[in-house]
Amino acid sequence: MANPRALVSRRKAVRNIRKITRTMELIATARFKKAFDRATEAAAYTAKIAELAADLSATVKNVTHPLLQKREQVKDSLLLVITSNRGLCGGYNASILREATARIRAIGGEGVTLHLEVSGKRGITFFRYQGVRAEQSFTQFDDKPRYEDVEALADRYLASFIAGKIDRVEVAYVKFLNAARQVPVVETLLPLSGAAPPVVRRGGAEAPPTPARPVEYEFLPSAGDILEELLPVSFKVRLFKCFLDAAVSEQIARRVTMKAATENADEMIKNLTREYNRARQAQITKEIAEVIGGAAALE
Repeated sequence: MANPRALVSRRKAVRNIRKITRTMELIATARFKKAFDRATEAAAYTAKIAELAADLSATVKNVTHPLLQKREQVKDSLLLVITSNRGLCGGYNASILREATARIRAIGGEGVTLHLEVSGKRGITFFRYQGVRAEQSFTQFDDKPRYEDVEALADRYLASFIAGKIDRVEVAYVKFLNAARQVPVVETLLPLSGAAPPVVRRGGAEAPPTPARPVEYEFLPSAGDILEELLPVSFKVRLFKCFLDAAVSEQIARRVTMKAATENADEMIKNLTREYNRARQAQITKEIAEVIGGAAALE
């Protein structure tokens, strides 16, 4: 039979852990609401500007742009992996790193030079342990990514792509579809696709883009000037949306993980209390038997 004093100590420790996990669950819930609002607000803008860019690119046949040109032979590919700075979020980081590792192997099999960049301390630690060198690493993108920081990153990618230093830009992150579904994906952001991306409704379901109807446009200024401004902005907001999706997905994963940990702590407390009651009852029974035996011996 276990020592009642040891059981009391273990139960106290589990209760303290439960307080921590419950607090982290509440914090993750509050952060999720803010991140969810930012992601859903940006989703409509991102989808519309991408749809507009795709529509104009398909309509204007005599105008080309470097961001739309798919390289015949990809020699240099940049992969950005977005992970979290903190742990205790279940399999969130593991799912991203699994997809990123598979993509790195595929790029190596293609004979393409890989330029790896990692956001988040968990990803940085993982690739350092694996012996994979990251050219750039970032830790400033937390649960509240700022557009100014993402824009500086996007400007560097755009300049390198236009200059021909890289032929493809891909991002590995967890895509937010709804509160119950988040999917780790590797998306190609550059070169920009000429087709409009699927529209994600507020409920999270993906709807195919509406078939484009032939429309005659009058451009002022010229179509080339409009695309020159519109296409870089389209890339920047899509990259920013990746960071927003990653932020809200991280908070969902942490909330679910901490909720499960709190429920497990509750179950452990019940089991320890039951075991303590049995041990205490056995101890009391033994003491009573000793008292009765001692009284009998005195008679």
